[in-house]
Amino acid sequence: MPGERISKYRGVFPGTFTMGNVVCGFLAILSAFEGNITTACWFIILAGFLDALDGKVARLSGGASPFGVELDSLADFLSFGVAPATLVYSIKLNSLGKWGWVISIVYIMAAAYRLARFNLMAETEEKKDFLGLPVPAAAVTLVAFIIFSYHLWGELQYGEWLVSMIILFAFLMVSQVQYDSFPDNFDTPHNRLKLVILVAAGVVVIFQPRLLLFPFFALYILFGMAREMFRLFHLGVGKVTGRQYGRRKNDTRNKNG
Repeated sequence: MPGERISKYRGVFPGTFTMGNVVCGFLAILSAFEGNITTACWFIILAGFLDALDGKVARLSGGASPFGVELDSLADFLSFGVAPATLVYSIKLNSLGKWGWVISIVYIMAAAYRLARFNLMAETEEKKDFLGLPVPAAAVTLVAFIIFSYHLWGELQYGEWLVSMIILFAFLMVSQVQYDSFPDNFDTPHNRLKLVILVAAGVVVIFQPRLLLFPFFALYILFGMAREMFRLFHLGVGKVTGRQYGRRKNDTRNKNG
């Protein structure tokens, strides 16, 4: 039957974006080895763009599957775990000796943990916010800072900030800090407000991506941290840290894990 044949190949559409993610991650690592730092950064950003699309394409085409979730996590581990750690090591952490090794390894391990937790929580179709900083957001923020620095000064400046960020992001990925996800529907005022903010930010960033991409993602991360601190003081540590995983299966198949 023609319909059966079409449904059989539905997974090809999102899989194409996922494989593009893999290729970008590998090219980013090669570029970092060759000293093409900003090129490596843009490959990781392109991987993030493809990663954001493959989940949407999977749902629109009806091609979502457990296999796709696993494949996407493997791609994300390469592009947003290994690639940024390699890049940051090549540009800054190598000057720290063995501590540079330790920091890189901790970041990669945190990314692996975050992605594994994402898959465990993907059993539900409930669409809520992310539990812990999404791995792509961490990676894109790191490389956006490098692009920002190269655009302003022609080289990496304030490298200690980069080291501090990669340590902080490793902690945030394995934490229970809540971060907003991109909603699949806009039937509530809260989701419509998210859409307006994202569209406005996207339009602004397009005009000056080298300057504005980093501030945009930095604000996203800082907002999640500030909101969590407010909850800690307002609700109390016990209520915030005692969240039930079953109650907040945040990550689901939202993507951007």
